[in-house]
Amino acid sequence: MKLYNTETKTKSEFTPIDPEHVTMYVCGPTVYNYCHIGNYRPPVVFDTLVRLLRLQFPKVTYARNITDIDDKITAAAIEQGVDISVISERFTQAFHDDLAVLGVLPPDIEPKVTEHVAEIHQKIQALIDRGHAYVAQGHVLFSVSSYKDYGALSKRDPEELLAGARVDVAAYKADPGDFVLWKPSVDDQPGWDSPWGRGRPGWHIECTAMAAAHLGATIDIHGGGNDLVFPHHENERAQSTCAHDAKFVNYWLHNGFVNINREKMSKSIGNVLLLRDLAKQYPGEAIRYFLLSGHYRAPLDWNDDVIEQAQSSLDRLYGALRNLSEFDVSDADESQIPNAFLSALNDDLNTPKALAELFALAKRANTAETVEDKVQVKAAMLQAGALLGLLQQDPETWFAGDVSEVDTAQIDQLIAERLQAREDKNWARADEIRALLTEMNVVLEDGANGTTWRIEK
Repeated sequence: MKLYNTETKTKSEFTPIDPEHVTMYVCGPTVYNYCHIGNYRPPVVFDTLVRLLRLQFPKVTYARNITDIDDKITAAAIEQGVDISVISERFTQAFHDDLAVLGVLPPDIEPKVTEHVAEIHQKIQALIDRGHAYVAQGHVLFSVSSYKDYGALSKRDPEELLAGARVDVAAYKADPGDFVLWKPSVDDQPGWDSPWGRGRPGWHIECTAMAAAHLGATIDIHGGGNDLVFPHHENERAQSTCAHDAKFVNYWLHNGFVNINREKMSKSIGNVLLLRDLAKQYPGEAIRYFLLSGHYRAPLDWNDDVIEQAQSSLDRLYGALRNLSEFDVSDADESQIPNAFLSALNDDLNTPKALAELFALAKRANTAETVEDKVQVKAAMLQAGALLGLLQQDPETWFAGDVSEVDTAQIDQLIAERLQAREDKNWARADEIRALLTEMNVVLEDGANGTTWRIEK
């Protein structure tokens, strides 16, 4: 397996610290509102990566945090007159609901910031003791100048970072680039007692403390979106390295943005698309397919055409599986996945190439002649699909779509009437029935095994 490392700007062989136990940490959401489509690219990408890792290594521990203390959460809680936990729990559940729609498996560990304040205190104190942090006016700040390698992850020169810092630098900062590890809380803000006064943690120290608590001082893989490279991951790297006197991460992975019709998502533009709204229009599996349709490091553009193409692609794949529905693969060998498919994923998680290999399997499924070949290719499609989090529904369920508001008995009756009309060579009546079904958003597919139907999604 080869992975592209943001820190080295190279793709290299993945060699875990312990070949028996791979560790991975991915930054999760700040739970103050519903998440948009772009927020879900990291969970889908790294869910796919962890599936691949589990196939090849004896043990994988995957942690993805929840940030449940933040000024935006506090503002929402004050506005609604509730405790911050009410806000954070509501949107954590919404996040989990969205992940279920996308078929994202739960991580092994999902640490919350509010449950790790003691560990945060320990890390801050270690940084103070080592001369990398200082106390000023109730704040604790990390001293960027104390870490000579600062900027190496984002490839930004520390002197340029300091020169480019905002003019209105807080008076308590020794240098403009220093960042907050602990900040004081006023009466209407949540806070915890600490050696530096009642307050709450800064954003960057949170992940450092949680990653170390659950995965150790040095971890194999740390992931997130490109927007986190600087300052969040740069600051995480500095804090952890200085607190432990050890390298923090061996492989930094970052995914590209999701744009909307070639524009960056922005509240000011009004093009922010919430996953919960998109899931009312499109199947979750089609949205997941879209999120995997481009290489994870490249930007991805959402528009009506690409999501319709994703649905059409899944129609083809599920269609191939439906043609093999009579063949039982429960006893099939568990290693039917073609080498070309695995090679694509092992090449820095090249999901577009892996999807192309999946379609090659579908082509084989449609041309296989012997029972043995059909069983083998069906097992291969299902096993390969599982690595991508796709094709795990029954094909008939996929093609039926949402039938909760349609009269299935009426549709079946019309299909039977059409069949009879065709047998009677009454082509006009058969075409009339097809047109009627089309108006009902029913798509017919005539095949060797008869006529099947689905609701146009």
